[in-house]
Amino acid sequence: MPKDAQRALQQDTKFVRMTTQPVGRLVTAMAIPSIVSMLVSGIYNLADTFFIGQINTPSVAAMGIVYAYMVLIQSLAIFFGQGSGNYISRALGRRETVDAEEMAAVGLGSSILTGIILAGASFLAMRPILALLGSTETIMPYAVDYFQYILIGTPFIMGTFTLNNQMRHQGNAMLSMIGIVSGAVLNIILDPIFIFGLGLGIRGAGMATALSQIIGFIVILSMIGKRGSLPIRPYHFKPTLRRYRDIAAGGLPSLARQGLMSISAICLNQLASNYGDEAIAAFSIVNRIMMLACAAMIGYGQGFQPVCGFNYGAGLFDRVRRAYWHSCSVATVYCTVLALLGWFFAGPLVALFRADDPEVIRIGREVLRYQCYSFPLTGFVVLANMYLQNIRRTIPAIIMASARQGIFFLPILFIGHALWGFTGIEISQALADVCSFLFAVPVVLHTLQTMDQQPIAR
Repeated sequence: MPKDAQRALQQDTKFVRMTTQPVGRLVTAMAIPSIVSMLVSGIYNLADTFFIGQINTPSVAAMGIVYAYMVLIQSLAIFFGQGSGNYISRALGRRETVDAEEMAAVGLGSSILTGIILAGASFLAMRPILALLGSTETIMPYAVDYFQYILIGTPFIMGTFTLNNQMRHQGNAMLSMIGIVSGAVLNIILDPIFIFGLGLGIRGAGMATALSQIIGFIVILSMIGKRGSLPIRPYHFKPTLRRYRDIAAGGLPSLARQGLMSISAICLNQLASNYGDEAIAAFSIVNRIMMLACAAMIGYGQGFQPVCGFNYGAGLFDRVRRAYWHSCSVATVYCTVLALLGWFFAGPLVALFRADDPEVIRIGREVLRYQCYSFPLTGFVVLANMYLQNIRRTIPAIIMASARQGIFFLPILFIGHALWGFTGIEISQALADVCSFLFAVPVVLHTLQTMDQQPIAR
C-alpha cells in the first residue's frame, strides 16, 4: 500500500477512535505518554537542580536567573506549537489533512527561525539581559557560564517544544514522549559527568543541557510522519497572514501564560535579590519542585486537549463536556494529594538540594508550604485554560491564561511586598491561585453551557 494511502487509513482509524471511544478511557490513553514525558522532564529539572546545588548557592541562584529566559523561549515555542496544534486537531476533525500539514510546517519553521534570531540577539547583550533577569554581581559570573550554552540550544529547545505540542494535538503523544524523554534522560546522565567528572561546574550543566536538547530535537524530528502523524515537508512552509492569525488565535493564551510566567520570574528575582542570594536560590528550588508536582496534572490535561479538539471540530459537544469534567476531577484529586504531601515534607524536600545552607532551607520550606495551600485549585484553572484555548475562545482563554501569572500575581506580588515585606513575596503565588480559581469558575461554566449555541471555530 502506498505511504499516503496507508497514512490516510491510519488517520481515518484515529478519527473513529477519537470520536467514539468512551471519553474517560480515551483521555487517559492520550494522557499517559504526556504524563510520562512531563514527569521525566520534571525529574530532569530536579536532578539538574540537585547537581548544581552541590556546587554552591550562587550556582543555584544563577539557574534561577536563567530560568526566566528558559520560560520565555518555551512560551514562544508553545505559542507556535499550541497555535498550530489547536488548528491541526480541528482540521483533522473536519478531515482536512492537507490544510493540517501546511499548518504544521508553518508552525515548526517559524518557531526555529524565531529561536535563531532570539539566541543571536541575546549573545550580543548577555550581561545586560542577565542583570535585567535579576542577577546580582555575585551571581553574574555563574549566570554567564550557564547562559551561553542555553543560548546555543535555544533553536533546538524551541523546535522540540513546538513539535511536541503539534504531535500531541494529532493524538500522537507517544511519539512526542520519545523525543522529550530522550533529551531529559541524556541530560540527567551528562550532568554529573560534565559538572563533576570533567570539573566544569555550572558550565558543564549548561553544556549538558545544550547537547541533550540538540539530540532530543533530532530524535523527535525523526518521529515525524510515523504512526499516522502528519509529515512536515519544506514545500508546505507557506507563511501567510491568515496562517499567523490562526496560530495567534490558538497560541496567544499559551504565550500570555508562559510569557507572564517569565515576567513574573524576573520580578520575583528582582525583589528577592534584596534579601540575598539565598532567597533567589530558595525560590528557584521551590519552582522546580512545583514544576514536578504540576507535571502529571498538566500531562493529563494534555491528554484532554486532542480529545477536545477532535470532538469539537466534529461538533460532538457532549463528548467535549464529559471529557472536561472527567479531566478536571482527576486533576483536582491529584493536586489535593500532592498538596498534603508537599506541606508535611516541605523542609526535607528543600534540604535535598542545599543541605548545608539552613537559610535556603528555611525560606524554601515557608514558600513551599504557602503554595501547597492553594495547589488543589490549580487543576481546575489549568484545565479551564486548555479547554477555552482548544475551542478557540481566544479572548477568554487569553484572560484566563494571564490571570494566574499576570492579572493577579504581579499586583499581589508588589502590593504584598509593600505591605508585608518578604512574607508578601512568599504568599503571592498562593493568593494569585485563589483569585484565578474564583475568576475561572463562572467563565468556564458559562462557556460549557453555551458551547453548542455558537459557530464552530475553524
